[in-house]
Amino acid sequence: MRNALFVEGLIITSDNSAAIGEKPLDEVQVPDALVAKFAARVALSEQWAAGGEVSAIVLHNFSGEQQWSRYIEGIGQLFSELDTPLPPVSGSTESNMATLQSGLAVTMIGRRVREQKDADKLHWFVYGEPLVGEAVLKKTDRIADLRIVKKALDNGWIELIWPVGSRGIAHEAEQLFGKTVALSDGFLGEASAGPATCLLIGVEESKVPEAKRHFGTQFCKLLE
Repeated sequence: MRNALFVEGLIITSDNSAAIGEKPLDEVQVPDALVAKFAARVALSEQWAAGGEVSAIVLHNFSGEQQWSRYIEGIGQLFSELDTPLPPVSGSTESNMATLQSGLAVTMIGRRVREQKDADKLHWFVYGEPLVGEAVLKKTDRIADLRIVKKALDNGWIELIWPVGSRGIAHEAEQLFGKTVALSDGFLGEASAGPATCLLIGVEESKVPEAKRHFGTQFCKLLE
């Protein structure tokens, strides 16, 4: 499974961010809370991809003491939007050295609550659009909405999800199926999806009509 570590019944996922935040030398200037929210979004998506439910969160803060509360705020916003209680959060902060650029990592620990289906037996779609950097801030309406994904998982309308990262849709599809596959026309297969702005969604044949109604126009067939 992509970017998930399985240890004695636990599922461990993580995401990190550097030079993105509110420090003067950060390459991308965005609120610290938003940076943490997107890092948590990726780690949570990886949990769902592995069939997991988060039990605890570890925050690694390399930015400084004042950023801690803002990072916690961003993680909390994500879970609030999903109408899900925020799991216990622990972690540490680099307070001995003043760093010039922001840096953080979010690690989530969970347990499997959903069995995984064979990817080859499902119909696959792309939900959302590959975005990175400033485009993530300017095109929010094109980002996969995790509230919609969670509802589909909870109702059994979809079977599997597979987050798309910086290497793009083509790479993730190859990892998913274990081989090179032909993508449907119109996809920029190599375009970075940054903080999992789009997802690959696996659906059983009988549930495809319901999934299409639920996800709407941004739900596009993955393969030719």
